[in-house]
Amino acid sequence: MGFKCGIVGLPNVGKSTLFNALTNSAAAEAANYPFCTIDPNIGDVSVPDPRLQQIAALAKSKQIIPTRLSFVDIAGLVRGASKGEGLGNQFLGNIREVDAVVHVLRCFEDDDVTHVDGKIDPIADAETVETELMLADLDSLNKRIPNLERRIRGQDKEAKAILGLVQRVITLLEEGLMARTLERADAEEERLFEGLQLLTGKPVLYVCNVDEGVAANGNEFSAKVAKKAEAEGAGCVIISAAIEAEISQMDSDAEKREFLADMGLEETGLARIIRAGYQLLGLQTYFTAGPKEARAWTITKGTRAPQAAGVIHTDFEKGFIRAETTAFADYIALGGEHGAKDAGKMRLEGKDYVVQDGDIMMFRFAN
Repeated sequence: MGFKCGIVGLPNVGKSTLFNALTNSAAAEAANYPFCTIDPNIGDVSVPDPRLQQIAALAKSKQIIPTRLSFVDIAGLVRGASKGEGLGNQFLGNIREVDAVVHVLRCFEDDDVTHVDGKIDPIADAETVETELMLADLDSLNKRIPNLERRIRGQDKEAKAILGLVQRVITLLEEGLMARTLERADAEEERLFEGLQLLTGKPVLYVCNVDEGVAANGNEFSAKVAKKAEAEGAGCVIISAAIEAEISQMDSDAEKREFLADMGLEETGLARIIRAGYQLLGLQTYFTAGPKEARAWTITKGTRAPQAAGVIHTDFEKGFIRAETTAFADYIALGGEHGAKDAGKMRLEGKDYVVQDGDIMMFRFAN
């Protein structure tokens, strides 16, 4: 299981340039005019994880298969989207389908690239998008109320709980707060909240698109965005879409590392976005390894062994017996599977085992 991130923002903030760089694809046309992205473009990328190469070397795996995630390049939003302006309905519908929102904000000045409002103000840009999402959510929630009230008259207990939740979210939105800031009482209320499919309920990662020269530390614009993100409990990453575009055209890893070093960077923007996205969504990775292949799998934190097995195949979950499990540090320190087993570091874990990040696992199951 990977995750699906929708890249959003106002027109001409660098969304499509970033998408092309991240997916190493020219599928999305990057142009200096609004709505150059008419339909959402979807690109799958491999999740970089140096642990996978280390595991594969010890397991003498013939093939290395990283886990993957999807980026969706969504058409630029304009004011009035919640009322259907521009590509409003399509834009809002596409956001509903993603797990997290990567909100690209323009934090660079360039007279050759037109800004729809004629000035550089990433906070105002963010508020423009957020306002449209909040208005769309308010409209959606208010339309639900009559049906919920009918269900309550029919003694539907769940409808009563949902209505209470809807009213609390409406109050938040009317105060100018995003639905994701709502405190959920328990797992059941979290389930009901997820069922509302709110645009403002999705986790957000702000991506500050800066000039090449300040990609390492950002600038005054990105500092303001970082402060906003911290206040909201959102993620924030500084990148230069121009740098990412250059890196995506390089063939060798050595060339990429040298280029990054020259720019004062240790890793690509892709790697930073993935790490921030994983943290945002509560994701982690476990591995399987053998002579045939070494492979990474993505699961949510707190996933138990049978459900982790089910990510590989549903039959693994249904017939789960136990999992041979080795912590990554032990696997590397002891030279792989046999060394870990000889040292007593390979454990047999049952159905209640909560998988840890980096675990190397082999599942035993009944057909």
